[in-house]
Amino acid sequence: MDETLFGRHTKRGSVASTTTIHCLDHDLFCIIFSFLDLFDLVRCSAVCTFWNRIVCRSQLLHALFHRHSTVSTPATSSDKCLTVHLEELALERHRSFLLHGRIDVDQWKCHSVGQCRMKMGSLLSGVGDKAVRIWSVESYKCLEEYYVPDMVQLDDFDFDESKVVGLIGTRICIWRRHGKRSTFPSHEGTLPKGICMRYSDPEAFVGCEDGTAHVFDMYSRRCSRIIRMHASSLTCVALSEDQLILSGSSLGGVSMTCLSDQRVATLKPSGSAGIKTLCLNRSSHLVFAGSTAGHVYCWDLRKMKMLWETKASTNVIYTLQAMHNDKSTLAVGGIDGVLRLLKQDTGEIVSRCVMETEAPARSTRKIINARRCGRRISEDTQIDSIPRTLRPPITCLAVGMKKIVTTHNCKNIRVWKFS
Repeated sequence: MDETLFGRHTKRGSVASTTTIHCLDHDLFCIIFSFLDLFDLVRCSAVCTFWNRIVCRSQLLHALFHRHSTVSTPATSSDKCLTVHLEELALERHRSFLLHGRIDVDQWKCHSVGQCRMKMGSLLSGVGDKAVRIWSVESYKCLEEYYVPDMVQLDDFDFDESKVVGLIGTRICIWRRHGKRSTFPSHEGTLPKGICMRYSDPEAFVGCEDGTAHVFDMYSRRCSRIIRMHASSLTCVALSEDQLILSGSSLGGVSMTCLSDQRVATLKPSGSAGIKTLCLNRSSHLVFAGSTAGHVYCWDLRKMKMLWETKASTNVIYTLQAMHNDKSTLAVGGIDGVLRLLKQDTGEIVSRCVMETEAPARSTRKIINARRCGRRISEDTQIDSIPRTLRPPITCLAVGMKKIVTTHNCKNIRVWKFS
């Protein structure tokens, strides 16, 4: 879940403001917090450790939960029920704001950002450049920067709390966050050129132009498996938590295999267009794919059956993503620059978003070079009538709580905030 909702305490405010807050009486805080609803109280508990301690020790969250809950639960399971209830509440608000809320768009220039990954309130950007950067999604400031060795091009990347893993041709580069960089050849230099990569500690999964997937152990620095996935080049890779690998092909089709037995199964779309992007929803076991012809497909892994197909755009779909644990909404972006929101269960397009044409609003943050409102357009809107400056191709996107981050070929990053 988003860190602004669940217990990741951030250091906000100046020393003076923090001192003033801590001078207030504990009982006074309890009185103030008692007037809040459940959702606002959770947000307050994530402001700082001091507020979190007051909210938790006063049992305000539990009291509000039991007041709104229609099911009586034993005391031993109350904490678990509270966590589930808060998550459901947050996801419901997330869905509602994405589909019906006001849209504000912040944009800033950075570097070549063909791809992005977002985790724990941080955004990793790069590809096509000589560096990767980690940004704060809240302040938009660059927090960390890592340079690609030997002036070669970065093809793909992923990251976690301790490291950034990058694919550079036939090699994998590891940047220890706040530490050293290491680069090692892939399987003694015999690996064909890598196209795409995903990382799940301790292994990196690389899709290659010869249709194989190579699995690398980050600690032994060796290739542990080579799996034939397609007869053509792999274009995208997705991973599940139970060692399932899915890959898309430039000639169409999605293949999947499990590392335990390495048998390959195929999910076939109705058309022959190449698969450009993949998204696996681990909570619902649904797989989504975007094609070069503008189609979005959905399969149920439990039944190995296609559920629906939607013509989302007349051009290529570059990227699609859903927020972790959200079984409702899928965000889709592509070459026409329109941010589309689809229902995960039916494929229905429920919203189409672009930036407003009005002059940018003033921003107090120097890093932001454009702040505009977003608007929802109807199905009948002529996309070509909207200026390209307002809808540059969306090369990649990432979904967070009530926000979507998009990257563009024009070296811009946009944060779409729904409220």
